[in-house]
Amino acid sequence: MAVALREITGREPSMVWHRETELPEGLDLIAIPGGFSYGDYLRSGAMAANSPVMREVKEAADKGVCVLGVCNGFQILTEAGLLPGALMRNAELNFVCRDVALRVDNSQSIFTSRYDAGEEIVIPVAHHDGNYTADQQTLDRLEGEGRIAFRYVEPVNGSARDIAGIVNARGNVLGMMPHPERMIEPAHGGADGRRLFEGMVYALA
Repeated sequence: MAVALREITGREPSMVWHRETELPEGLDLIAIPGGFSYGDYLRSGAMAANSPVMREVKEAADKGVCVLGVCNGFQILTEAGLLPGALMRNAELNFVCRDVALRVDNSQSIFTSRYDAGEEIVIPVAHHDGNYTADQQTLDRLEGEGRIAFRYVEPVNGSARDIAGIVNARGNVLGMMPHPERMIEPAHGGADGRRLFEGMVYALA
């Protein structure tokens, strides 16, 4: 994530430890990367959602600061209540690690403005707990409000309605299981993830 941000913005991102109680001033974007917070020993992201810095992340999001959570970051955002639903064990109970096809559902957000609605892109996934789950009312609301950013073109992990990424009601928080930061240049096998970062940079400039 740090490499992608540096590559596309030309600036060194500030690195913030989860036990910090303050964020740097003047932030344009908070990126919560993938990984295995606390070893995923409880529910994935559940313990990290209670890390001291998350209070500041929530306050920043409420003020309109953009927040991007990828993979474990998406799990943390749901556990922290910044996004609805939850990420459960994959339907086949297997770790999934491969490139997958996504369909862009909403191209009107800060995060997806460089894509076309209905466009198919290829982004890698690497997760064991990526099965997005929510009650039917929540799913219907996400559909009706256009808050589903990305869907899997084919089933990957059992996610309800093939959801791969969603935004909050305000549109400044995106959580997604696939890793756009791993697909920012042809040497990575493709550059479909690059436009997500470029769109954010353009919107925040």
